[in-house]
Amino acid sequence: MAALALAVAGCGIRGTSVPVDAGGAPSRVSCKAPAAGTAPGTPGTAQATVYLVCGSALAQVERTVTLPKASPAGDPRLPTARALLTELQRRPSPDEEKSGFSSALPPHLKVTGPRSGDPSDALRLSIRPDDLPSFALAQLVCTYGASTALGRTHAAVLGGPGDDTAHRFDCSADVLANPDIAENAGWGDPLSDVG
Repeated sequence: MAALALAVAGCGIRGTSVPVDAGGAPSRVSCKAPAAGTAPGTPGTAQATVYLVCGSALAQVERTVTLPKASPAGDPRLPTARALLTELQRRPSPDEEKSGFSSALPPHLKVTGPRSGDPSDALRLSIRPDDLPSFALAQLVCTYGASTALGRTHAAVLGGPGDDTAHRFDCSADVLANPDIAENAGWGDPLSDVG
């Protein structure tokens, strides 16, 4: 009994003879993605994988996205990148929120195609990748890296609005499990070092 009294006293909780209702035990979110809302095969739509924040990690969610209109002269990659960015900026559905999903992408972020001197698969953001929240950058890299239309490279070549060189960011298992890795030095290889 003395050991119990010491244990309770040691954690700063005073004992009481009055029953206390502290509520239910905290529930954990499932991080189980709900089914996409629109039936596959609806004209003008396609299934796409996007990565949303769930807990302290990223998890993939299948979404039905509106296909970008084909441009006869333009690169089809840019309309796809913009459609995926719009999906990441969209508020999660009620079912996604209930399952614990959220997004860290700033609503004002824009994406453009490569500029002169960039590799053809580069995308330029209106905010430097290093200035994005780490979860937002990881969501973008993993979503772009999973896209068939963008080459399904498990990576993204991203640059900012300035003259900085675009860098290759890989969507690794470490990034999925710990999106804060984006704050660690060394994520984002300079293209000169990539084969």
